[in-house]
Amino acid sequence: MAKKVSRSGAGNVVSMLFLIIVACFMVLPMVYAVGNSFKPMDELFKFPPTLLPQRWVTTNYTDLFVLMGNSWVPFSRYFFNTLLITSVGTFGQIVFCSLCAYPLSLYNFPGRKFISGAIVTALMFNGTVLWLPLFMIKAKLGMIDTYWAIIVPTFGSSMGMYLMQQFMSQIPKSLIEAARIDGAGSFKIFWSIVLPQVKSAWLTLMIFSVQGLWNLGASVFIQSESLKTLPYALTQIVSTGIARQGVSNAVTVILMVVPIAMFIFSQSNIIETMATSGMKD
Repeated sequence: MAKKVSRSGAGNVVSMLFLIIVACFMVLPMVYAVGNSFKPMDELFKFPPTLLPQRWVTTNYTDLFVLMGNSWVPFSRYFFNTLLITSVGTFGQIVFCSLCAYPLSLYNFPGRKFISGAIVTALMFNGTVLWLPLFMIKAKLGMIDTYWAIIVPTFGSSMGMYLMQQFMSQIPKSLIEAARIDGAGSFKIFWSIVLPQVKSAWLTLMIFSVQGLWNLGASVFIQSESLKTLPYALTQIVSTGIARQGVSNAVTVILMVVPIAMFIFSQSNIIETMATSGMKD
């Protein structure tokens, strides 16, 4: 007989109030950033600062578009570079991390525990400390000043492999064995059974990948101006000093739009698949 869960109205109210307070703290920085992007210059340095502008202006955005139009490299080129790197890097990361996690989580083979341990160990390293060895490796491979200098390293994301492996390890072995008895090959099992079961994992990985690649300046590995990314170009525009503080706030909002939109687009699927995942034998 199933155990009946007792809930009190007061407990629900307290839980709801707590969630509302936490949500407000999480939304507050975004509201403050958007408000700053519409403030005139005199309000940006007002103390104490205000959450929303007292006088709404669009000068920061119009000034930004004027500066973008005066760039000697078309701004559409920076946008294309960022879009290409983000799209290819995210797709490759999902594919490669899923393919690597598939045998590590569902098959036994020599060296499996060592590889899994190496992935967990790699999670402890900050990405900044790896820039020098990465630069040397990319230089030896002739990848410096190309799109591949940014795209290829994202394929081997240790966080992505660990995330996919943990979700795939929850898939019942009986489900895999039943598919194999029915004549399905390894790739058929991977594509038709495993990937749909870990939909929440690769959607989450997609959000993190898009967020990381979209905001990546990558000026260390790419020197050609025509290959540089949108965050780099926008950062250069606002790096001339305090006079462009308003434009800097507009840049912050523009860079926030794509990751937030990606999360809003995917969150319903993530919540739904997380609620139905985790089957066990």
